[in-house]
Amino acid sequence: MSSTCTDPCKPQACAIQACLKRHGYDESKCTVLIDSLYECCSNFYRENGQEARSPCCPVPRLLEFKVEQRKQEQLDAKLIR
Repeated sequence: MSSTCTDPCKPQACAIQACLKRHGYDESKCTVLIDSLYECCSNFYRENGQEARSPCCPVPRLLEFKVEQRKQEQLDAKLIR
């Protein structure tokens, strides 16, 4: 069975890629989708343990760092427009 069948966060990751392509790779236009992926990944690790791996999610330590970084920077496409 391939990871594409079992990866619960693939739809969020694909949505980010489509958004980035549509907006000329301007990450500020896709922040809501990035937050959605990070939320999905957090749930994935909560349900499957810190040793679980997903090709669509950063490793747990990096994910925690990214989530904290985004909270501090309060990135929001609505504010950047």
